[in-house]
Amino acid sequence: MQAFTLPDFYLVHPARLNPHLEAARAHSAAWADRMGMLDAPKPGGGVVWTADALAKMDYALLCAYTHPDCDGPALDLITDWYVWVFFFDDHFLEQFKYSRDLPGARAYLRRLGTFMAEPGQPSPTPDHPAEAGLADLWARTAPARSAGWRRRFTISTHNLMVESLWELDNIDLGRIANPIEYIQVRRRVGGAPWSANLVEIAVGAELPDRFAATRPMRVLSDTFADAVHLRNDLFSYQREVEEEGENSNAVLVFERFFDTSTQRAAELVNDVLTSRMQQFEDTALGEVPALLAEHAATPDEQLAVGGYVKGLQDWQSGGQEWHARSSRYMNDGALDGPTAGPGPLAGLGGPSGLGTSGLRLGPLPGLRRRNRQYAHRPYLPVGHLTPPGLYMPYSVRTSPHLVRTRRYAVGWARRMGMFDGLPGLAGTAVWDEHRFLGFDFAHCAAMIHADAEAEQLELSTDWLAWGTYGDDYFPLAFGTTRNLPAAKLCNERLSAFMPLDAGPTPEPANPVERGLADLWRRTAGPLDDRGRREFRTAIEDMTSSWLWELDNQARNRVPDPIDYVEMRRRTFGSDLTASLARLANPDALPPEIYRTRVMHELDTAAQDYAAFTNDLFSYQKEIEFEGEVHNIVLVLENFLGVDRWAARDFVAALMESRLRQFEHIAEHDLPTLTEDFELDEPARRALAGHVELLRNWMSGILEWHRRCARYTEAELRRRAAEGVAGFVPPTPSGLGTSAALLGRDGAHSGADRDVVFVP
Repeated sequence: MQAFTLPDFYLVHPARLNPHLEAARAHSAAWADRMGMLDAPKPGGGVVWTADALAKMDYALLCAYTHPDCDGPALDLITDWYVWVFFFDDHFLEQFKYSRDLPGARAYLRRLGTFMAEPGQPSPTPDHPAEAGLADLWARTAPARSAGWRRRFTISTHNLMVESLWELDNIDLGRIANPIEYIQVRRRVGGAPWSANLVEIAVGAELPDRFAATRPMRVLSDTFADAVHLRNDLFSYQREVEEEGENSNAVLVFERFFDTSTQRAAELVNDVLTSRMQQFEDTALGEVPALLAEHAATPDEQLAVGGYVKGLQDWQSGGQEWHARSSRYMNDGALDGPTAGPGPLAGLGGPSGLGTSGLRLGPLPGLRRRNRQYAHRPYLPVGHLTPPGLYMPYSVRTSPHLVRTRRYAVGWARRMGMFDGLPGLAGTAVWDEHRFLGFDFAHCAAMIHADAEAEQLELSTDWLAWGTYGDDYFPLAFGTTRNLPAAKLCNERLSAFMPLDAGPTPEPANPVERGLADLWRRTAGPLDDRGRREFRTAIEDMTSSWLWELDNQARNRVPDPIDYVEMRRRTFGSDLTASLARLANPDALPPEIYRTRVMHELDTAAQDYAAFTNDLFSYQKEIEFEGEVHNIVLVLENFLGVDRWAARDFVAALMESRLRQFEHIAEHDLPTLTEDFELDEPARRALAGHVELLRNWMSGILEWHRRCARYTEAELRRRAAEGVAGFVPPTPSGLGTSAALLGRDGAHSGADRDVVFVP
């Protein structure tokens, strides 16, 4: 009996089958036998795979569905890669899942990585089938690929191999990840980013390097990966969780976090899967064409990107079809007729046979979710949202330089022109001095950097002021008119005020530019070339995220939950925080430390806690008075279909789970990291200092929100009554008032959204 009834999947493109399937089946079976995969022993007896088991799993069918248009040799090569990756997964778990031999597992993975050397470089003699298969495949693949592709593929292969330790470690500890952790780590340990690289082989074109790292292409890869992994988790729950005792499965993660039934958890996972696929569509149809036009892509580049997007789309449909047929998975009923619910054609049946399992008659699953995403009414009178009790184990300390810094900060803001009326805003000032004093950025900085020297504390306070001012300025200047091209030009101009050679800058045209020029000189001046590049990139990532917010606001689109969490780190200035922290002591830790999963999870756990803190306290300000759609409480209301109080409690639970994950990493993972990298004593002290900085950052931001008057309902109504820029008076509700709500669509400002980061 199945653990749950499979949900209806959102698929708008039917699967197609490659005509070279049978040849690929014969080739891959012979190749697996030649590599020794059918004779690989289990530690407790028996073999990992038999010929019959391999035939039933039918990886050739997977590849024929996911790559329907490639020629025979390409399909053979890709199928061999998939046979290898599934064998590696099974072989690794059989070797180490039950023995819990983590040192042996690390040695296994380190040696395996040596078989992906650059062309012409030697590699060891294989000792077991996983090594033999990888050596053979790399020799057949690497010479024909560009250096850029080899780099991307090596990274994704390394990730899926090394991060298998995360799964083993969680099994050993009996630990189940929180939802945010699970989805972002699953991208590394799962094979989908790796599969996306193989799509380039199948379509016969590589992604141009100048586009590969852009937001649209990154979102395509991430949404593709999330959808592939979540679909796999739905089909593999029974085998992994109930039969093999694994705990890295999204259904189990959601079941535990939301304290709900397995069936309801599966439906929630499918809702996230649907949302990610719809985000993929939005990006492919909207952001990718704009990217190609903006950068004047050549015809060859357009064809390569178009082929890649189509290849990812084919993979989704083909992956669904294969999961519905493979003996590896729980799939009873997956090939049955339409189950989407009542509709004009309900009960009339539909097409059947190969390639039709993704087709549904009647309402397409996921359309209600998409409609709800665009149906939010701005400026709803939601009332004050009392924050719940929040988990915070760290105490707060305050710098002795606070009083001095408060006096200094208002003078700096005045010199930068932050209280002046702006011609582009009909003489309106974004801030006035009274409001600035109420923000009290110096207090926030004094808690975040309690041990800073006076000059350092002033710099920290100025960064807080500048980031918040810029985030207020953009929606006020461009959001009211939906003038996204002007906002883009304004953002592009900011780079001129961050010259990598520390040379001259243009004459500033507004306080955002004037403040950035001053801060760049004071902060980036002493850095070397690499430090300046990293620092400028972090600032550009934050300011470009303001354009993402403006675009969603113009469309009245409540963001996809995962996209929101990941972009909120940028709109909140969190990525800049990490960069500035590294710049404070750039030589203490090797750069590769910051690229590890452990450091990424440590930083993002803290970033999410801080950003969600702001969303809880600013909910009424943003939703009722500013007409915003960028708030985690609203995002969960919209996605889960719950009221704001239930969404608030889920946010608090997410915050606690992320902070407990932070504690787990600091206590459990960082000591292992220091041993693996053989860090010396100065590096260990720097790592401990980084952890302490993040603790102070989280506790200080929470305390600042608790003490700041700007989020109280009385202050919000006072500012609205005084006509403060970006605020609207409270809205009447009841019969006859919907027109008033609709009439405000063009009046959105979104000003006063908070950015909190620390140099």
